[in-house]
Amino acid sequence: MGAAAKDKSLTVLGIETSCDETAAAVVRRAAGGRGEILASVVRSQLDLHSAYGGVVPEIAARAHVELLDAAIRQAMGEAGLDFAAVDAVAAAAGPGLIGGLIVGVTTAKAIALGLGRPFIAVNHLEGHALTAGLTDGLDFPYLLLLVSGGHTQLLIVNGVGAYERLGTTLDDALGEAFDKAAKLLGLGYPGGPEVEREAARGRPAIALPRPMLGRAEPHFSLAGLKTALRREARARAPLSRQDIADLCASFQEAVVDIVSDRTARALDLYWERLGSGAQRALVVAGGVAANQRLKAALETVAGKHGFRLVVPPPELCSDNAVMIAWAGALRLSHGLTDDLSAPIRARWPLDPEAPPAIGAGVKA
Repeated sequence: MGAAAKDKSLTVLGIETSCDETAAAVVRRAAGGRGEILASVVRSQLDLHSAYGGVVPEIAARAHVELLDAAIRQAMGEAGLDFAAVDAVAAAAGPGLIGGLIVGVTTAKAIALGLGRPFIAVNHLEGHALTAGLTDGLDFPYLLLLVSGGHTQLLIVNGVGAYERLGTTLDDALGEAFDKAAKLLGLGYPGGPEVEREAARGRPAIALPRPMLGRAEPHFSLAGLKTALRREARARAPLSRQDIADLCASFQEAVVDIVSDRTARALDLYWERLGSGAQRALVVAGGVAANQRLKAALETVAGKHGFRLVVPPPELCSDNAVMIAWAGALRLSHGLTDDLSAPIRARWPLDPEAPPAIGAGVKA
C-alpha cells in the first residue's frame, strides 16, 4: 500500500510480546485519521514472575508460546471480524526480551503470510510514542516523556518514524529504579505500585539526593538515588512499617523532583528548537505514567510552561497490543511495511542518530 492508504480505512491486528505481557489487539484507523479500538486482550504473567522479584526471560518466552494463540483468537472474536478483514499484521519486533519477541514476530509473520497481507515490524517504543494520537487525537509535533521499566527518555515526536532524543537515562530506567527500591524494602513486584501505596502513608522527610538537577542536557541518573536509599535503610534497620513508608515517600519525592526538573529543561529545549509554530503538548507514556504523584507534578510543570499534559489511560501506558496495532496502522497509512526477513532487535533506539550521553548505559 502506498500513499493512497492515507485516505483508506485500515484494520490492523497487533501483537505484543516484548516482556511479560502477552497481548493482541485489533485497531481501525478511519479514512479521516481517527482511531478506534475494536478489541484488546492482555494476558498477564505477573503470577509467574512475582516469586522471583522480576521477569525471568525463559519463563516469559514459554508463557507467550502457551498464551498467544488464544489471545489472538479472543481479540478477533471480540472485534467480530474474520481474518480476511485484516489489512496488515503488526508485531513488536524490539526492543525487549529476545525470546518473547521471537514468539510474537514469528506468529505475526505466519499470519501475514497466510493471509497475503503486509507485515509491519513495530518498535515497542514507537507504540508508546504514538498512542496519544489514538486516545486524544493529538497531532505532531509534541514532547514525549517515556517512563517505563526499561526506558526513561525525553523525545520530540515530529511524526511517524521521526524522533529527536533530547535526554535519556545514564544508568537505571525509572521503572527499574522503583522495582529495585521495592525489593530493597521487602515490598512486592512490580515495585512501582507498591512504593506508591507505601508513600501515601509516609512522610517525605528523609534527605535523599536529586542527581542531575539543573544540568543543561535533560539526562537522568537514578543509580545514586538507589544507593542512597539502601544506605538510609541499613542505617534504620530493623525497619518498622513507618520506616518503610517514610523511605518510600522520600524516594518517590526525590524521583518527582528529578523528573520535574529534567522535563522542564526539555520543554524549554523543545520550544527553542521548534518555536512559535509548534503546539505546546507534553505526552507522558510508559508504565510509570500511572504514578499519580508524578502525574500531578508534571501537570504543574506543563502548566507553568503553557503546555497541555496528555497521559493515555493506564491500560494503554503499560505494555499492550493496542499501541502496536495503532503504530502499525499509521505506518501502513504511510506505505511503511516490512518483508518477512525483518529482524528482531533486543535493542532498537527510536533516534539512532542521537549522540550517546556520556556515561549512558544501554537503555536506549
